[in-house]
Amino acid sequence: MKRRHKMKIMKISSHLCCLCLGLAAMLFTVAVQAGDNSRVYVVFKEGQKAAVKNLVLQAAGQIHYEFDELRAIAATLPTPALEGLGRNPNIELIEEDPPRSMSGQTVPYGIDMVQARDVWDAIPRDGVVDVGAPTGFGLIIGVIDSGVYVAHEDLAGVSISGEPDGWYNDLCHHGTHVVGTIAAANNDKGVLGVTPGAVSIYMVKVFGDDCSWTYSSSLVNAAQKCQQHGAKIISMSLGGSVASGTEQTAFDNLYAQGILSVAAAGNGGNTAISYPAGYGSVVSVAAIDQNQVVASFSQKNADVELAAPGVGVLSTVPYTTDKLTVEGTDYLANHIENAAYGSVTAALVDGGRATSPNASWSGKVVLVERGDITFYEKVQNVQASGGLAAAIYNNAPGNFSGTLGTGNSSTIPAISLSQEDGAVLLGKLGSLAAVDARLPQVGSGYAFFDGTSMATPHVSAVAALVWSSDLTKSNAQIRDALQKTAKDLGAAGRDTSYGYGLVQAKAALDYLKNGGGGSGGDVTPPVISNVQAQKVNKSGLFRITWTTDEPSTSVVTFTSGATGTYSDSSLVTSHSMSVRGKNGVTYTFYVRSADAAGNTATSATYTYKN
Repeated sequence: MKRRHKMKIMKISSHLCCLCLGLAAMLFTVAVQAGDNSRVYVVFKEGQKAAVKNLVLQAAGQIHYEFDELRAIAATLPTPALEGLGRNPNIELIEEDPPRSMSGQTVPYGIDMVQARDVWDAIPRDGVVDVGAPTGFGLIIGVIDSGVYVAHEDLAGVSISGEPDGWYNDLCHHGTHVVGTIAAANNDKGVLGVTPGAVSIYMVKVFGDDCSWTYSSSLVNAAQKCQQHGAKIISMSLGGSVASGTEQTAFDNLYAQGILSVAAAGNGGNTAISYPAGYGSVVSVAAIDQNQVVASFSQKNADVELAAPGVGVLSTVPYTTDKLTVEGTDYLANHIENAAYGSVTAALVDGGRATSPNASWSGKVVLVERGDITFYEKVQNVQASGGLAAAIYNNAPGNFSGTLGTGNSSTIPAISLSQEDGAVLLGKLGSLAAVDARLPQVGSGYAFFDGTSMATPHVSAVAALVWSSDLTKSNAQIRDALQKTAKDLGAAGRDTSYGYGLVQAKAALDYLKNGGGGSGGDVTPPVISNVQAQKVNKSGLFRITWTTDEPSTSVVTFTSGATGTYSDSSLVTSHSMSVRGKNGVTYTFYVRSADAAGNTATSATYTYKN
C-alpha cells in the first residue's frame, strides 16, 4: 500500500553566497520569499539556544518552532541578516526550511495490476492521459449499491447521476469505495480509478444507510433502471445464497439485449455459489491480493470467471480518515477500533513489537510492528510508558483493520499503517510525527477495504476501458476478450479459484485490435435436447435429465406442482437434477442452460406426473 501524498521539494527561487570561515557556521542556499525574507533552520551549538534565539529576535526574525532535541529553531528572517548570523560562533548551521506540499495522488496497486495505465498512460508514464487513448469515455456503468458521496474531492468532474432520492449520499460507505475504484479522477488528490475519471456512473441505491440487505426484486428493478438510463455495463458488488429463476431470466434478458453484468463471487471462503454471480449471463469475480494469490474469503466454484484485486484496496470513502504526518508527508492510517481519538505531535520513536513497557517512549509517538501480542497489549504497553500515541504497522504487505477488543479501550490514539509505510517511517525516527485520529466526519477520505466487492469494480471498469475503444463491439465480444487474455493463475486453464485468471485491460484491447473475437465472440447458445423426467423411488424422488451440445450450466424451474428453481453451475453436457416430490402430483417445468460465454438456451415447457 502506498501513502496517499508524496513529498515535493519546491525549486529554490534564488540563492545567497555560501560562507565558511574556520569554525564559523556554514550558510546554505536558501529560498528568498516575498519581502526578501527567508524561511530557515538555525542549528545552534550545545547550550547556546537562548543566545541564538535572542539573535534571531534581534534580527527581526519570526520563530515558528523550537526543536530542542535537534538543537534547531525554525524561523523566517530578513535575507540580508543571514550572512551576519552565519558568522556567529554559537550557530552551527543555517539551512533552508524547504517547502513541503501534498502533491500528486496515490495509484492503488490494483490499477497497474489490471493494466489500466498501460491503456491510457503508456508512453511516457507521466500521469497524463495519452492522446486518443481509450479511457471509458462514452460509456455508462450502472452501479447498484449503497449510494455515492458525490461531493467527494476525488469524484469532482466525474459524470454521476442516479436514483432514487438520496442516491448521492452514502452512510454505508460501500458504494463510494466501489465508484472510486472505477472512476476516481486523475488529479492531484487521493487515488486514481481504473478509468481516469472518464466513464459515466449511474448509481441505483438499493441498500439503506444501515447497509441492510435488499431483495432480489429490488436488484432486478435496479438493473432494469440502469439499462433504461443507457448503461452498457452493470457492476454489482453484492449477492445472496439463493437463486431465483425470475432473477436469472432478467439477467439473461439483459445479456441478450447487449448488457454486460458483473458481480461479486462472494466472501464466504467456501465453494458455495452467490447470485447473481452464479448465473451464466453474469461475470463472477474472485478477489486476489497484491501477490496475485486468491483471498482466503473469496468463494471458489465453477462459476468464477475472472479475478481482480480485492484485498487491501485503497479507494474513496465518504468520511474523513486517520493519518500520520512526518516531514510533510501524509501516511494513510486506519483507526484501531476502541482506541481513543485525538491529535498529538511528538518525536517518532521505534517501539519494536512493544511486548513490554519502555520508559524511553514517554512523550513520544511510538512506531510499533504488528505481531507477538494483541493490539490491546501493544497499546497498553505504550500507554503505560507515557507514549502519546501508538502507530502499528503491518507485518505483511498492505494495511489492516485492528481492534482493541470488545470491552477494551485506551486513553491514547492508536492507528494502523501499511507494512510499506512502516518501513519508510523507520528511516525517519526522531522526526516530528503528527497523529490525526479525530472522530470521523462526513467528507472526503480514503480507506483500505477487502472483499470480492472491491474486485468487482476493477473488472467492470476494465470492461469499460476496452469497450470504449470500439463501441460497435458486442457485450459477448468484450467478455470473450477478457476471458481469452486474462493472466492465468493457479491451476492451468480455468479453475474454481481464479476462473480464467487476472483481468488484463491492455491484453484484451490488443486482442480485439488484432482481430480477436471475430464478429462477436461466442454468441451461439447451447442446444438443449433429450429432456426427460423419471421416477427414482417410491418415496416421490424423481430426476430430470437433458443434454447440451457444449458444456453448460443446469437450471430447472417449476411453474406448477412445485415452486422454485434448482440450479447447478457446473459446466457439463449431461445434466441431471434430482427433486424430492410427492406421488401422484403433476409437475410442469422447463430447463435452462448457459455456456461459458453466458449464452443461454431455454427449453419448452414439460409436464410430468410423479
